[in-house]
Amino acid sequence: MDNVLCDELLQEIFIRLPPSSQPAPSSSVPLVSKRWLRLYRESRTALSLRLAPSATLIPALSSLLSNYPSVSSLSLVLSSDPSSRTFSDNLLLLLCSHCARLRTLKFLAGPVSDFSLLSLSRTCTHMTHLTVSLSRPLGFNWVVSLSSLKELSVLVSSGDCAEGEFRGNSDYGVLESVELEAELGLESLCLSGVCRDDWGVSWLWRSCKKLRKLQLKGCEGIGDGGSYASFGRCLKGLQEVELRTCRSIVDGVLVKLAENCESLSSLLLYDGGSRDSLLHFISNCRCDLRKLDLRLPLDFKNDHLFALSLNCRNMSSLRLQSCCLVTGDGLRTFGIAMNGGLQELALINCDVVEREPGLLATLGQHLGQLRKLDLSYNEMLPDKELIAMLASCSQLIGLRLRGCKGLTDPAIVSICRRCKLLESVDLVQCCGIGEKAVESLVLNSPRLRQLQVEESKFSDAARTRASHKFIEVVAA
Repeated sequence: MDNVLCDELLQEIFIRLPPSSQPAPSSSVPLVSKRWLRLYRESRTALSLRLAPSATLIPALSSLLSNYPSVSSLSLVLSSDPSSRTFSDNLLLLLCSHCARLRTLKFLAGPVSDFSLLSLSRTCTHMTHLTVSLSRPLGFNWVVSLSSLKELSVLVSSGDCAEGEFRGNSDYGVLESVELEAELGLESLCLSGVCRDDWGVSWLWRSCKKLRKLQLKGCEGIGDGGSYASFGRCLKGLQEVELRTCRSIVDGVLVKLAENCESLSSLLLYDGGSRDSLLHFISNCRCDLRKLDLRLPLDFKNDHLFALSLNCRNMSSLRLQSCCLVTGDGLRTFGIAMNGGLQELALINCDVVEREPGLLATLGQHLGQLRKLDLSYNEMLPDKELIAMLASCSQLIGLRLRGCKGLTDPAIVSICRRCKLLESVDLVQCCGIGEKAVESLVLNSPRLRQLQVEESKFSDAARTRASHKFIEVVAA
């Protein structure tokens, strides 16, 4: 058979093999023969590497990459910071010489220079997704040369963000505004670690006219000396915004979103906000907000839920994590206002679930069309509260109960009886649910495709049945 199959046909077979995240044929392919090993490497289009910096890394990596000429997606991460930026630049230049077909690159091997990024743009002309680390002062002029780039993620290397410290050079702002005004094709932008006085960022705000998704992580400013004048110019077409641990800029960003965004449908806000600015956004936004994901333990209250009930009646997803100041009145008002249109509800580690008996039953009655429900880490959630809600939620396809230590086997009996459409269930850290209940879930859930549970709770009978039904079991 090995002699009958030509190289091209073997490579086509290798491409179609399932990934080797589980025991699968692809994990054994390189062991068959040297020919198969060579063809398997030549057919690989994706490669993920985590390496330790050393004096021999660059020649060793060069030898490795020479065996993978078809790689179009590469992730390269160093386990520790390199000793100098020169080392990072040399690594990136090495990729330029070996991986001309790259379309997706995650390069987290230390900050790199504009020169090496320009070399990357000249070699990898079809690059569409790039993740990279930069040091100050920030410059983004090299982005112009990556004409096919659609998604850019930048991690600014750590350093003090002292108030008033200048983060550019004296001619940089003039150069940006006069000579290099551009209209980039970027549709998704993620910035991490930006400070108030990182002046180079203002050029991005002025040049990104086609943004659909914006992510800011751990940012203490938006650059441009704290001015929002340039920032507002990239917001009009945004559809998704994520703000993670950006307390010092949340107020200004939310105000600008309310003023400029007409297409925004999804907002994520974690660990840092202002009650007033969030309320202002909800009450004054001109967009049709569909998805809201919040982790604001002290900044989200009933007033916000009431405002959502009045102004965001087309919402399809509400996710709340550790929002300890909301009460049953706020959630009931919201549930009634949604009029059965909500598709996803998450109340993760929200003690109102345990604090107010009967709340889940009421929500279930008003949200009977829910498709996904997440009640994770409500440790004292009792069986009767979950059972009462599931009586009205027969359309569920996804159910997450991770960390609900108060649930026991009767809850699983109710799930099997009421939720015949379930495709995904998470029961990790549900110590009150035993092996027999898990087995019953596998046997009596006709559409189940994924189950997350501890290995010790998965019996031989459940394993056999899961194999026959092609259920993916993610063992904790």
